[in-house]
Amino acid sequence: MFTIEHEFDATIITLVDEGPTHLQEDVTVTAFEDCVTVEQLDPRTDRVQKVTLSLAQLHELAAALDLPEGVYRIRPPID
Repeated sequence: MFTIEHEFDATIITLVDEGPTHLQEDVTVTAFEDCVTVEQLDPRTDRVQKVTLSLAQLHELAAALDLPEGVYRIRPPID
């Protein structure tokens, strides 16, 4: 399950881990104009861990999900 909320300066997506197996804490993805943050509570430390990705890193991550093992560089389109 997931939720989507539109705030003034960001879109917030919360991913909820459902199911009968070992569950992880919810993941919150916040998309700003210039970056995306991914946050998740670490139950061992009771602190929220945050990762900030540039839009270029997010683009590369999305591409990497569909590629086999290897090293890649995404080239900008030629006009």
